Amino acid sequence: MAYLISKSDKIIKGEITLNGSKSISNRALILRALSGQEFSIKRISTSKDTTTLEKLLVEFAAQKEGERVELNTGHAGTTFRFLTGYLGTQKGTQILTGSDRMKQRPVGILVEALRALGADIQYLENEGYPPLQIGEWGKNFHKTNSNTLTISANTSSQYISSLLMLAPTLPNGLELTLDGKIVSVPYIQMTLNLMEEFGIQNNWEGNTISIAPQKYQGKDFVVEADWSAASYHFSLAILANEVDLQLNGLFEKSTQGDAEIVKIAEQFGISSTFNKDGIHLKKSGNGSTKMFEYDFLECPDIAQTIAVTSFGLGISCNLDGLHTLKIKETDRLEALQKELSKLGATISVTDDSLNLKASSKINSNISIETYNDHRMAMAFAPLAIKTPIQILDAGVVTKSYRNFWEDMQQIGFQFNKL
Repeated sequence: MAYLISKSDKIIKGEITLNGSKSISNRALILRALSGQEFSIKRISTSKDTTTLEKLLVEFAAQKEGERVELNTGHAGTTFRFLTGYLGTQKGTQILTGSDRMKQRPVGILVEALRALGADIQYLENEGYPPLQIGEWGKNFHKTNSNTLTISANTSSQYISSLLMLAPTLPNGLELTLDGKIVSVPYIQMTLNLMEEFGIQNNWEGNTISIAPQKYQGKDFVVEADWSAASYHFSLAILANEVDLQLNGLFEKSTQGDAEIVKIAEQFGISSTFNKDGIHLKKSGNGSTKMFEYDFLECPDIAQTIAVTSFGLGISCNLDGLHTLKIKETDRLEALQKELSKLGATISVTDDSLNLKASSKINSNISIETYNDHRMAMAFAPLAIKTPIQILDAGVVTKSYRNFWEDMQQIGFQFNKL
């Protein structure tokens, strides 16, 4: 499915109720499974990643004793990493696999950490990469007395979160030391905060997080809306001439790192006011930013959005802290360079940074490749307020934001199927 997207004016006005956070939903599902208790998770994300995780947890729970099942996560990286940890403590032998792209995404750091704690995990194809065989009844977890672990601090926060969520269920708990400068702190803090919601206490001193053996306490839970999803509407607001937009479901006190978009958008002339339903956006000016510089170490998922937004405004930007973007659904830095160049940008990237030079022209009716990456589609879509733009494989947005195109249509964008 491909769309040609356009808008007849540069006004953003309306009200959108955002989908539940994928990050929070996926953590809540794992915590519910670890608790062994049934409780409701309200406003759960409808994203493909979350529905996949929910389905695979049901499939696993339904298996018979001695049966081996194959669980396929598709493109869902968070789902794969969280299940790797969860299955390592469960009964049975499972095969955990994914798409061709998933088989190119490293998982060795997490596997080695779990093995150090006693997990029985084997690589079925390439060393350090999916697919995995996880099992024999998780018995090795209960044979080890080790509860201390050190891993690199600049590794994926999803590895760290997977380990932390398991910690209270291990015989001796876990003392996890993060070696070096910690990346994606808000995602780690999100995990710990959610664990606290379900009764788990922790102690975080310096670079060491300690969690004693404890039992999760199940209770009904409401998922906050997704700030990553909100970032695309902030981009629209920044690129528009006039803005009156209400985004429902967002909390003023949020543990999502992408809530930083509120402060970032202020530099581009967007004022945000929280209310009982969420947040209201207005255009307070065009902002004074001519060169935008920012370190996205703690909120890398909105870097694509800001890079494309800066190009749409015709300003330069220097973005750092982007090294995790290379191992996402695609190499996002390489993909950004290719697609922005097609639009007329002068852009250069390194392994962890992006530099964009100011440009006054945007090439029209360019076809944007998405590379099986939901964030590529959604980061580029706001440019349609400036010039008609073609998004190829538009259905990829279902990975995290199933109603993205419907929400854009609701605020006045036109779509033609190609």
